[in-house]
Amino acid sequence: MRRSEQNCDVLIVGAGPAGLTAAIYLARYRRRLLVVHDEASRAARIPLTRNVPGFPGGVAGADLLQRMRDQAQLYGAEIRRDRIHALRQDQDQGFQALGDEGTYRARAVILATGISLNEIDLPESVHEEALRMACLRYCPICDGFEAAHKVVAVLGSSAHGAREALFLREYTDQVTLLTQEACELSQAQRRELATAGVHVRDAPAVEIRPDANGMEVTLADGTRLRFDVLYPALGCEPRSELAAQLGLGLSEAG
Repeated sequence: MRRSEQNCDVLIVGAGPAGLTAAIYLARYRRRLLVVHDEASRAARIPLTRNVPGFPGGVAGADLLQRMRDQAQLYGAEIRRDRIHALRQDQDQGFQALGDEGTYRARAVILATGISLNEIDLPESVHEEALRMACLRYCPICDGFEAAHKVVAVLGSSAHGAREALFLREYTDQVTLLTQEACELSQAQRRELATAGVHVRDAPAVEIRPDANGMEVTLADGTRLRFDVLYPALGCEPRSELAAQLGLGLSEAG
């Protein structure tokens, strides 16, 4: 089967909110524009967000993405499903991207590839249902407001987990930091958490079970705790492989 080849002014890799925002602007700048994505946008999994300007009642992630795709295509953007696995720069012709299904040449490239979350270990169907019930959330920046006055747990024993617990303390006085096997909290961090009123549980969480009433967590010492919402603070992995292929400098976190 012959691979397809397409030329454009600008290639955008990724069709989440960031990539589609770029697509809308560039299409209105009357550039020949191609958006290539692998259907892995995290936004598609959002049951409802109230953090998007213009949607005071909230909008589902899938609905938001469809609206943005429609808007970009209205002005001439082309959107294609494919997984780009190689990207190189040609000094004379711009960039060449290789996908599973086609080859793409562009004068310029925008990488809107996002990140992959380190998620808690739950069966996929259970995990997605917990997201829909809003007892499992991953972004306090996006939806910490919805956690106001609720009983909240943060899962994570690193400095990241401590920072997230302190941030959520701005919304509720009932925040618990659940540690993991390798607890990395310093004494200074523990004092800061205690001063803020964040309760730290040193027995690691060994079982997490969502239900209609929230999230039940069982600790290694047998203690069972119930929360309205659980925020895993397990970090993420930037999807920066294509940037690395171009020789761009990456931070230690990628």
